[in-house]
Amino acid sequence: MSSLADFKEVTRRDEPLAEYTWLKLGGPAQYLIEPRDQDELVRLIVACRQSEIPVRLLGGGSNVLVRDEGVSGVVIRLTADAFKQVSVAGTTARAGSAALLSQFISHSVKAGLAGLETLAGIPGTVGGALRGNAGGRSGDIGQFATAVRVLTAAGEEFTRTGDALSFGYRTSSINELCILEGTFELMRDDPDEIVRRMRKLWIMKKATQPLSFQSAGCIFRNPRGIAAGALIEQAGLKGTSIGGAEISDRHANFIVSHPGAASDDVLRLIDLARSKVAEQFGVELELEIEIW
Repeated sequence: MSSLADFKEVTRRDEPLAEYTWLKLGGPAQYLIEPRDQDELVRLIVACRQSEIPVRLLGGGSNVLVRDEGVSGVVIRLTADAFKQVSVAGTTARAGSAALLSQFISHSVKAGLAGLETLAGIPGTVGGALRGNAGGRSGDIGQFATAVRVLTAAGEEFTRTGDALSFGYRTSSINELCILEGTFELMRDDPDEIVRRMRKLWIMKKATQPLSFQSAGCIFRNPRGIAAGALIEQAGLKGTSIGGAEISDRHANFIVSHPGAASDDVLRLIDLARSKVAEQFGVELELEIEIW
């Protein structure tokens, strides 16, 4: 029976998590562990299960708010090259879960494959994008995914395909502990035309979203047929600040963190937006980000 002591070479204790998230907020992880390959990852997951130690996976950190008190147990980051491999064969593209979504998009575009350019400007990793079915008005990643290789909390590997792989609005059927790799079926197109479409989407996002600030992705899911940002703006909350956190004055479904901000400031803004929107419009906003 292995223990966390077996992974001391890749373990940091009481490691602050703020620098690993887009909001740059939050307390430490009791253990932050970065396995060097899949075999070490599996052994780590099994050891945590045997010792009944809670485990979380932290990807690009673009969709996570870590509480100020931090996280107990093990936080795993997949930073090794073994988890970032990207390949293209014909119209089929594969990407490790730790590959940046932006780099995977660029790789597919250079290969003359269309589809993923609709995700331009979305932060984070391929794994995080798959789990939350990242996307926008022009489409989402799930419509191109044909297989997703995963690891369970017991360290068992299997691949979701067909009916076992489904996607909805910012949701997926992928509920295993860890995503290892995604396989995608794309379409051939002229690379210059793909780049043109991608640049157009990117320009639109830069004009409407606070991409240069410390912010996560959208805070709330859009209720059916309504934009969450529009509801928050109509509630008079655009530009509202608590402590060092602010509801963006460019897009009200983003919260930006300024120097001196704390996670609790963001949580209070989230509660404020929810209560005001429910009070004025009778709509219950659901979180799109994860709160640890």
